[in-house]
Parts: sequence; structure tokens; C-alpha cells
Amino acid sequence: MKSTADKERFVELRAAGLSYDAIAAQVNASKPTLIAWGRELAKEVHNARAVRMDELFEKYAVAKAKRVEVFGQRLNGILAELDKRDLADVPTEGLLKLALRYGEAMREEHEPLSMQGEEIAFDMSSLSTLQTWPV
Repeated sequence: MKSTADKERFVELRAAGLSYDAIAAQVNASKPTLIAWGRELAKEVHNARAVRMDELFEKYAVAKAKRVEVFGQRLNGILAELDKRDLADVPTEGLLKLALRYGEAMREEHEPLSMQGEEIAFDMSSLSTLQTWPV
């Protein structure tokens, strides 16, 4: 009989997406035993996968927020420099291209605001989205 720690390790490895064969080598259990554990611990594996996905989403969302912040800072710097420049200068064209690229990158990062819950009774689509800047 395998220990509780072995079953916990099984749940962790299954939640990470490992196959029964790969888990068998790490837990030192037969594939039929692992299949039985899979049936027995299906809820635990499902919940562990959900937690793992939530953690990954949280990590991704933080990274995405940082990218939006950096894009915004760069775009502000480019636009501030453009305000100082004569638009006839050749280097200005490069700055305009950069401004457009950063603006597009920011729009790609934008996600429409989505609220859930019965207490909210207004249409979110009427709110403005990321606006373009005058060029």
C-alpha cells in the first residue's frame, strides 16, 4: 500500500499534465495502481489543475500589466519627444513609426472590461475603449 505522500505527489504530477507512465517512474507505482488512483482522486486532480491554472493566469496577468505599463511609458516619451520636433525632420518619421507601433501594442494588450454579478445592471459596451492620440 502506497503512502498518502505518494498519492499527493500523484495528484501534483497529474495536475501538471504528466502521463501515467511518467508518474509511475517518479512515484514507483504500477500503471494500473495509478489509473485506480486517477479514478479515486479525480476531484483532487481537477482541483489541483484549477489552482495551477489560476496561478498561471495570475502570473500572466501581472506580466501583461507590466507590459502595458512599459508600453505606456515608452509611448509617452515618444509623444513628448515628437512635441519638441519639427515634423519635417527625417528622424521624426522614425518616432512616428515607433509611436504607432507602441500604440498598436497597447491596443493589442487591451481587454474589454467585463463585470459579472446580478447586482450590475448596465451595459459595459457603452464605455469608451483605449483611444488613439492625435498625430
